[in-house]
Amino acid sequence: MTHAIEAMDLVKKYGQVTALDGLSFTVPAGTVFGLLGPNGAGKSTTIRILTTLSTPTSGTATVAGIDVLGHPNEVRRAIGVVTQASGTDPQATGRENLLLVAQIHGMRGRAAKSRVDELLALFGLTDAANRLAKQYSGGMQRKLDVAMGLVHRPSVLFLDEPTTGLDPQARSEMWAEIARLARHERLTILLTTHYLEEADHLADHLVIVDRGRLVAQGSPEELKSELRGDAVVIDLSPDASVDAARTAIEGMAGTREITVSGRSIRTRVDHGASAVPAALAALERSSVPVAAVTVARPALDDVYLRYTGRTFASADAAQEKVEAAR
Repeated sequence: MTHAIEAMDLVKKYGQVTALDGLSFTVPAGTVFGLLGPNGAGKSTTIRILTTLSTPTSGTATVAGIDVLGHPNEVRRAIGVVTQASGTDPQATGRENLLLVAQIHGMRGRAAKSRVDELLALFGLTDAANRLAKQYSGGMQRKLDVAMGLVHRPSVLFLDEPTTGLDPQARSEMWAEIARLARHERLTILLTTHYLEEADHLADHLVIVDRGRLVAQGSPEELKSELRGDAVVIDLSPDASVDAARTAIEGMAGTREITVSGRSIRTRVDHGASAVPAALAALERSSVPVAAVTVARPALDDVYLRYTGRTFASADAAQEKVEAAR
């Protein structure tokens, strides 16, 4: 099987709202594949279709070589799913949670106990196996969630925003667990995330989605290498004129892809270090006070900006306003 997942022209409409608008991608077997996008981009809708929890308005998809519409029960036996919300029973122990999942998948007796012990050891939960899940830390609960998704040895594992709500240390630990699973368990992992660093760190290949459409795809390094030079971000003082600042930067030689987000102006230049003095001088001539200037090598946020015309943070903020208005 060359491709573990194939999505072809997926469209999903909820009344007048189009959540997916012709989304297509393939996931090579044995890879960590990232589905990256801000909140509301269509990531969870895609996961629900691929895991047979929802049907597309149009389009087709296969998972582990199985048609998700024609043979949903076979798909469910081939996959593991870890949703954003924890699936653990807080009143049961870690071991009891895993044994219950094993029994649901038809495992009994010594086989079930052996698999549970194996997973507890794999995720470093052996010492906490007999503690109630409600007593686990957020990171431990997330490890237990992933372990539950692996009980029946699926060939494809779906992780929907697996580190949302975790503190930085727990998030780093979960990244290490996911990377280790990919290396040692011979799994195909589809990871949805709105954390740019997470996609950059974990994904062998990724697609960036925005408003239900695919806007870019490739490995993180391939996508970043398409962008020449450095990003210069200028944060303006509260009393500065954004329009005057933009005009000043546009008048500089060698600037391109100039965008404004709030009180920040972002531009791409060939050599960031040498461009900063020129930018500050141009802004001073235009009487535009500056709070801070930063220079960075290309990042996935720059890739997103290039293809959508807005920063990742502004896209997230816009979606939060939409949800608040509902």
